[in-house]
Amino acid sequence: MPKAAVANAVGSPLEIVDIDVADPKAGEIRIQMGASGVCHSDLSVVNGVLPIALPAILGHEGAGTITQLGEGVDNLSIGDHVVVSWVPQCGACYYCEHDQGELCEAGSMASMSGGLLDMTSRASRDGVPISVMAASGTFAEEAVIPAIGAVKIDPSIPLTAGALIGCGVLTGFGAAVNTASIRKGDTVAVIGCGGVGLNVIQGAKHAGAERIIAVDMVDGKLQTAQKFGATDLVNPSTDGDAVAKVMELSGGRGADVAFEVIGLGATIEQALQMTRRGGQAVIVGVPSFDTMLTINPAMDLLVSEKQIRGCWYGGSNVHRDVPMLAGLYQSGELMLDELMSAQISLDQVNEALDNMGSGEIARSVIVY
Repeated sequence: MPKAAVANAVGSPLEIVDIDVADPKAGEIRIQMGASGVCHSDLSVVNGVLPIALPAILGHEGAGTITQLGEGVDNLSIGDHVVVSWVPQCGACYYCEHDQGELCEAGSMASMSGGLLDMTSRASRDGVPISVMAASGTFAEEAVIPAIGAVKIDPSIPLTAGALIGCGVLTGFGAAVNTASIRKGDTVAVIGCGGVGLNVIQGAKHAGAERIIAVDMVDGKLQTAQKFGATDLVNPSTDGDAVAKVMELSGGRGADVAFEVIGLGATIEQALQMTRRGGQAVIVGVPSFDTMLTINPAMDLLVSEKQIRGCWYGGSNVHRDVPMLAGLYQSGELMLDELMSAQISLDQVNEALDNMGSGEIARSVIVY
């Protein structure tokens, strides 16, 4: 009987329990999970910032091996190594056809429902259904997911690396490459240098940014950011006002693109303030649903012609971008192994969530 890490109540530690996993229905697959990253969004569910029906199996950044196919699945095979997409992408709805697969109509409903495409889960305990986070539930030894939420990767790629692609890399790298309009030689600021922020930095470098200003309150995170491509480091607790510092480093104009990768109203407003006239502020971090911003539309948006862009899942078409990122990893152009601060077992997941704020932890990865 497979084990899973289940959230039973907001604010309580996850419980490691035995679960039952039903056979996949039509259009679904069963996966033997190989690895799962521990992401800040998992902590947001534990803290009640992201709502989900409890009890729920958390985890949404994973990769594994297909062990069973549901009826009608003909593009995947038993034994395939796959990356889990927490927004399944059908490729046929209005948004998918308009190259906005991250907003897929079928996948978006599933990822928010606590179930799969039919809004029900295949996981249960003692006959009682258990929700799964984001149509995934990767904090489990086995999972059933929609086939459209699985992207095949070369078996030579470690499942630990594949898992990281599934959320943090797609989100951060995609924010810089898909959502933002970075041009060669641009100056970019990144507020928040955790796992996703590091991938924004990698994406900005790949897109041609010449100056990448990393902003964080933790020196350990800034030192890691430098290894991933940051050219300038700003710690507001010792260097003073972050906006003023970015202005100073950018000739008084501000950054061409500023990314907020924390999810706080104050830092979102800072991202807009440190953006130059005609530049972009890209919101990547997930704020609480009651967060409101104070913006002067005349000066900030009209006269200054600044743009605020939301970024969901890195604006990624997973069926295109996962293979692209896997290829960059294989060619040595994308750092994935270096993102892993620790490989842990499933029963260490609560410790990993507690340590998430540490400057030494970019990503803890559960290895099954």
